[in-house]
Amino acid sequence: MPPETKLKRIFRVIAGLSMVAVGILHFARPSGFVKIVPAWLPAPLFLVHLSGFFEIAGGIGLFPRRFHRAAAYGLIALYVAVFPANINMAVHDIQPDGGAHIPGVLLWLRLPLQAAFIALAWWLSRSPTTKAEP
Repeated sequence: MPPETKLKRIFRVIAGLSMVAVGILHFARPSGFVKIVPAWLPAPLFLVHLSGFFEIAGGIGLFPRRFHRAAAYGLIALYVAVFPANINMAVHDIQPDGGAHIPGVLLWLRLPLQAAFIALAWWLSRSPTTKAEP
């Protein structure tokens, strides 16, 4: 298998470390995540811990080459699964804990970023292509 590009390695490291960091926050400071879980979902704290676990697992999984694809697919599923919480945050203007007020319009503009995260994970799941021999 050919080596991946330097740019892809950089994005893989950034994505992996970011997912691990955010996943840890789900355990260290769960209240901000709990309050954005839609009311129709059961056991918000459990769901926050579950999503945190999968964020950490997905982030770590991006590092060993043999797990790249599975980790990226798992992260895509996670991004889809947590999207209702992001919508809930925008609809109800739920503010993150301990920070400055985020204008409602930014909470709405943040929603399309899920598509960007999904696209990034999809790109990271792709194997490097081999160049055709002349």
